[in-house]
Amino acid sequence: MSEKPQVDVDIVVPVKNEERDLEPSVTRLVEHLRCAFPFSARVTIADNGSTDGTWPVACALAARYPEVRAVHLDIPGRGRALHQIWSSSDAEVLAYMDVDLSTDLNALLPLVAPLLSGHSDAAIGTRLARGSRVVRGPKREIISRSYNLLLRTTLGAEFSDAQCGFKAIRADQARQLLPLVEDKGWFFDTELLVLAERAGLRIHEVPVDWIDDADSRVNIVDTALGDLRGMTRVGLGLARGTIKVPQLRETGLGPSRGLAWQVPRFAAIGVLSTLAYIVVFLALRGFMGAQAANALSLLLTAVFNTAANRRLTFGVTGRAGAAVHHFRGLIAFGVCLVLTSGALLALHAVSASPGRGAEIAVLVAANLVATALRFVLYRGWVFAEPQATPPATLTAPTAPRQSLGDAR
Repeated sequence: MSEKPQVDVDIVVPVKNEERDLEPSVTRLVEHLRCAFPFSARVTIADNGSTDGTWPVACALAARYPEVRAVHLDIPGRGRALHQIWSSSDAEVLAYMDVDLSTDLNALLPLVAPLLSGHSDAAIGTRLARGSRVVRGPKREIISRSYNLLLRTTLGAEFSDAQCGFKAIRADQARQLLPLVEDKGWFFDTELLVLAERAGLRIHEVPVDWIDDADSRVNIVDTALGDLRGMTRVGLGLARGTIKVPQLRETGLGPSRGLAWQVPRFAAIGVLSTLAYIVVFLALRGFMGAQAANALSLLLTAVFNTAANRRLTFGVTGRAGAAVHHFRGLIAFGVCLVLTSGALLALHAVSASPGRGAEIAVLVAANLVATALRFVLYRGWVFAEPQATPPATLTAPTAPRQSLGDAR
């Protein structure tokens, strides 16, 4: 029998050089927990590498309030602080929030209640869902929406807001995922959410009231570059199978995604592939014939298109079957080559010397037809899941019927 957690929720507040905001924010948080939060909770101030008076303020708050503790880390990094404290926490649910309390604290109970009840495994505050009330400048709004759109298109993320500093996860699930999370900075919680989704965990989203902190010290450029590096690392790790995510729930993402998932991703990859194809075709057309330029352009974009659709559209990860998928993908592109080459032959039969614009128009039209056919081939053949072989039927009248226990 497992030992009962000492507290229901451990709320970590990571801070670095926040001596001015720390005391009023933690005081406000403690008062909210005492007056409006029905579960037992602890506030953990995680001072990660402060060089001002943050640590003495944290110690004073821990001495003043019994539900507050202070932890000091010499090396900075929000992800490092969360990783260390969450890994050793004795709470049932692990949460964190930014010290500026930009998110209205009334969202705290809706955030953690589904986790404590067992309904969900992780929870995030979202500023991008219907019902959220957000006050912030257009620059941050554009950056946030662009970042989350990039996550959805590159990593197939389904959660709406990766960057809101208001999240929680069940401790039993966190213990299995935290060893897989490499980032120690701002990308930490995005990486954890992506892995949680891959593990099949149910992520609960809470629309929040959020007011931008005008005094934020986050370096947008450095953070954006770090996030891009993180997305690249995680994407490659998942595609190559070097990041092995345990299946914690049976409802995780897999290759059996439906048309509503597949069509928009296939279309987006198709647009990018077509643009690349046109650029390469025009570059090659300057010193080779139309048919040769067409064939080489299709070949150069075939590998990218197959790899992208394998991972993002049909949810196939790891190296198993990759060679077969790429071989079949080349055959599918061979069909495209036949259609586009035929279209070029027809154009040149009608006009002895058609212009580049006419060639591009004919190729784009042929590619539209080829793209629809390629989607059918991808879905029904290239990335199709192998059908299970039905058990052989016993025809002998005296053969005993196989029991369910024997069939395991």
